[in-house]
Amino acid sequence: MNKPLSIAVVVGSLRADGISHRGALALSRLAPETLDLTIVPIGDLPLYNPDREGQADTAPWAAFRDALKPADGVLFVTPEYNRSVPAPLKNAIDVGSRPYGASAWAGKPAAVVSVSPGGLSAFGANHHLRQSLVFLDMPVLQQPEAYIGHAATLFGDDGAVSAPDTEAFLSTFMSRFADWVSLIASVNKERRP
Repeated sequence: MNKPLSIAVVVGSLRADGISHRGALALSRLAPETLDLTIVPIGDLPLYNPDREGQADTAPWAAFRDALKPADGVLFVTPEYNRSVPAPLKNAIDVGSRPYGASAWAGKPAAVVSVSPGGLSAFGANHHLRQSLVFLDMPVLQQPEAYIGHAATLFGDDGAVSAPDTEAFLSTFMSRFADWVSLIASVNKERRP
C-alpha cells in the first residue's frame, strides 16, 4: 500500500470545542485510509506584519509554514463571521503566503467545508475563502460543495456524526477530496524537473 497523502487541516475557529473543530474531527474519522489528516493550529499566530518577518516573536509563523509545506493538500473547516472568514483564518492565510514568492500554500489541492449553527450554512465564508484560494494557486475541489447548516447538533466531541445522511454525505465528500488530492499530486509530480 502506498503511503497516505498528508492533509493539513486548518480550522477557522479558535474555540477548542467549537462546531468547526468537532466538524474537523468528524471529517478526519470519515476520511479514507489514503489520507492522513493533521490539524494545524492557527491560534498562536501573531498578526502578520512584514516588518516583523524573522524576529524572534514571530517563530510561530515559521512553525506554521513548516507544518504546511510537506502537506499534499489542505482541508479548511470554517464558520462564518460577518459574511466572511474569521480573522484568525485570514491571518493564517496571510502568514502562510509570505514572504512573497515563498508561499506554503502554492499548488496544494484544497477543499472547503463551512459549518454553522444556522440555516445559511456559512455560505458566505465558504465562497469568500475560495476567492483567496484562487489567488494562492490552490486548486479547490468544486463538487461536492460542503455547507453544513444546523451543525451544533450534528457533531459529537469525538467527531461522531449524529445524522446518518450527513455522515454519508461527509464520507462521500472525503472520498472525492482524496481523489482530488491524488489527481493534483500526480499532476504536480509530472511537472517537477
